[in-house]
Amino acid sequence: MQEEIQIQVEKGLMLPLMEEFYTIQGEGYHKGTAAYFIRIGGCDVGCHWCDVKESWNPAIHPPTGVGQIADNAEKFSKTIVVTGGEPLTWDMGPLTRLLKDKGLDVHIETSGAYPLTGKWDWICLSPKKIKLPVDEIYPLANELKVIVYNRDDLRFAEEQALKVSEKCLLYLQPEWSKRDTVMPLIVDYVMANPKWKVSLQTHKYLNIP
Repeated sequence: MQEEIQIQVEKGLMLPLMEEFYTIQGEGYHKGTAAYFIRIGGCDVGCHWCDVKESWNPAIHPPTGVGQIADNAEKFSKTIVVTGGEPLTWDMGPLTRLLKDKGLDVHIETSGAYPLTGKWDWICLSPKKIKLPVDEIYPLANELKVIVYNRDDLRFAEEQALKVSEKCLLYLQPEWSKRDTVMPLIVDYVMANPKWKVSLQTHKYLNIP
């Protein structure tokens, strides 16, 4: 039975589901939009400031059929956000096909560290220094969101911005634990470089998931 489940996971027919919840998108271009979040377990990028480290180990999250996941999502919202962990660790094709068949708008939040699978209406690329995105995802990104932990992340942000398309929206977002320190840096930088916008984790200010 365990071997059969593993085969289903490898095919993307089952995914290690950490949690799913209906809330308000707090970040980036779609902030303020009601959305159903599907958080998939599994990530080896390993950001030391990650606020969902419990998502890293896929073995502790139950393999769940993508049909069940899609049926749950349909009950709540037209906007679906697939996040992690790093969702592209897995084949997202089967899940996104089911969601699109239901007429839903399907978004992904990804580091881009693995090849893109699945069909997406919106791709939020949030690159990390320690495991850079694969080259082919850059021109497909609708939104580039760089997390700012220190001043060097502004340099990294510009480096990454050179790789996305001209239509890609550019966001700088303070890492939550450093927000008081880096926010003045971000504000000054965006005012001097207005191609960038500030993204805040507004859901944390609202005290919602």
